[in-house]
Amino acid sequence: MNDNAAHPLKLFNSLTRQMEEFAPVHPGEARVYTCGPTVYNYQHIGNMRAYIFADLLGRTLRWKGYRLTHIINITDVGHLTSDADAGDDKMEKAAAQSGKSAWDIAKYYTDAYWQDIDRLNIRQPAKWAIATDHVEEMIAFAKSIADKHCYELESGLYFDTSTVPHYGQLARANTDEGESRIDPVAGKRNQTDFAIWRKTPAGETRQMEWDSPWGKGAPGWHLECSQMSNKYLGEQFDIHTGGIDHREIHHPNEIAQNQAHSCTEHSGANIWMHNNFLIDRAGKMSKSSGDFLRLQVLIDRGFHPLAYRLLCLQAHYRSELEFSWDNLAAALTRLKRIVIGVERLREKADGQTAPIEHPALMQLRDKFDAALSEDLNSSKGLPLLEELLTLKKLPADQRMNLLSEMDSVFGLELDSLKRDQLRVQPADAKIDKSTIEAKLDQRQQAKSEKDFATADAIRDELIAHGVELMDGDPLRWDWKIEI
Repeated sequence: MNDNAAHPLKLFNSLTRQMEEFAPVHPGEARVYTCGPTVYNYQHIGNMRAYIFADLLGRTLRWKGYRLTHIINITDVGHLTSDADAGDDKMEKAAAQSGKSAWDIAKYYTDAYWQDIDRLNIRQPAKWAIATDHVEEMIAFAKSIADKHCYELESGLYFDTSTVPHYGQLARANTDEGESRIDPVAGKRNQTDFAIWRKTPAGETRQMEWDSPWGKGAPGWHLECSQMSNKYLGEQFDIHTGGIDHREIHHPNEIAQNQAHSCTEHSGANIWMHNNFLIDRAGKMSKSSGDFLRLQVLIDRGFHPLAYRLLCLQAHYRSELEFSWDNLAAALTRLKRIVIGVERLREKADGQTAPIEHPALMQLRDKFDAALSEDLNSSKGLPLLEELLTLKKLPADQRMNLLSEMDSVFGLELDSLKRDQLRVQPADAKIDKSTIEAKLDQRQQAKSEKDFATADAIRDELIAHGVELMDGDPLRWDWKIEI
């Protein structure tokens, strides 16, 4: 364990609805599974909040001194258009609409997702588990539980939820709205039963289909996560994460399969963690609108991706977070101020770091560890990083060391991020950076020659092109982002 991270790590377990002290199954190691994207379209920024949260969890576990094994799946088959186990397969539907193969669509949107992961400085997991690489193993998993826990209908193999104890405990399905979201299917024994293998309808051919004991078809969405978490992390592992929407159906179904496979009441993961929704009052968060907010849209408006990462870190992961352009602009401004402070600290430290020995810095690090240990409270940790930048009388080399430690959790790239990198050119800009710099040089020359009319004309031209001049600032200018 990290002797600088003395506070016990406490996490909120959705399964028990209470805070629990983290106690790893394997001493010194943390095994984490995160529900990944369904790659039929770009991921909207609400989806990406889930991966920023999972990244914060992984970074915190490393801060606490654990060896981390993190698995994220890629769903390229089996996820239906309704999370409630109904409708068409999302990949097959996207292929039919686009005229492209489901395999090509999966590759294109997987690559786009990985690009967003990189832009947001989200760590690479130990493995990206791709669903279509594991279908034969999913069939074997289903065969192992079919006799005791499943029954066959014309449409596929269904899991009988009455055969496992406490089905729906995670969702509180008996008291919440969980069961009402599940569409009825003729012949199902229980309303909550779900398909783990879907047969290809007679007379039809799917682009993605495999032979199985229950006929040609494809695995269900829920089956893949149980099989892959079991393969890479074991029947009992530490933490399973996902968005709060998974808490109602997808994760209860995973738990049921895990219990059936292990022949125990264990849910698979000891702790189930869920981030809350990102709320957009403009109603453009859903992909169904066709005009939804994805990371590239933010970049095209002139916002650096790490401003969105900071926006997410400013709120506790279990709190709803409202997205607005004003909120994002405020996060970008906050990030710029942090980077300015870091650049000054870096200059004062002259590139040097030293062990943290000053009592005030040791106390600050302890407060930081306490904040993160209380269910990943990044909203309390961020002000401590900013406080560190104000302690100008304390040793700069030690402060630089603590800054690096803090940012190893936040992932804002503060060791290398420069202020001019936050100056992202909006997609609709009618002027480029090199032209702006040249005109600023011309303006400076005109001012030195006391040709103020020309200097003012250049200034007005740049302002008209969305450029904000900053006289006296070494950066000289920035984009004026319209909110």
